[in-house]
Amino acid sequence: MTSALAHIQSLPSWLAGRVAARGRALVAEALAAEGLKPAHHAALAATAQYGPVAQADLGRVLGIDPKDLVGLLNHLEGAGLLLRAPDPADRRKNAVTLTPAGGAALTRCAALAETANAEFLSPLTPAQCEQLTALLTRLHEAP
Repeated sequence: MTSALAHIQSLPSWLAGRVAARGRALVAEALAAEGLKPAHHAALAATAQYGPVAQADLGRVLGIDPKDLVGLLNHLEGAGLLLRAPDPADRRKNAVTLTPAGGAALTRCAALAETANAEFLSPLTPAQCEQLTALLTRLHEAP
């Protein structure tokens, strides 16, 4: 007879959560070399993609609470990686823009994240990595 704990630990949802936690930890450890966290990396990437972007819109894109976003942006602005200035289209809003230093940091973070993911996926063959990514994408995009 299988124990209740063994049953829980065999559920795909439990396994996915444990695997995701390990992957996040590896990426977070890698990004720490830049003095950044995964949320900082995401904010830099979103600003690069959408910038200049209204601060409120950036928070919505990232799914970050406005109070938490302020601290995150304060850190990045203090490090010279992005700028906040009144939005020319609506002076009541702040527009967030990536600085050249932010673009360079984003490039370094992307490389660090790739290396961490390569370590994370190292037990798998390249074909298994592709299959895993395809399956995870399918689950992520499911209604």
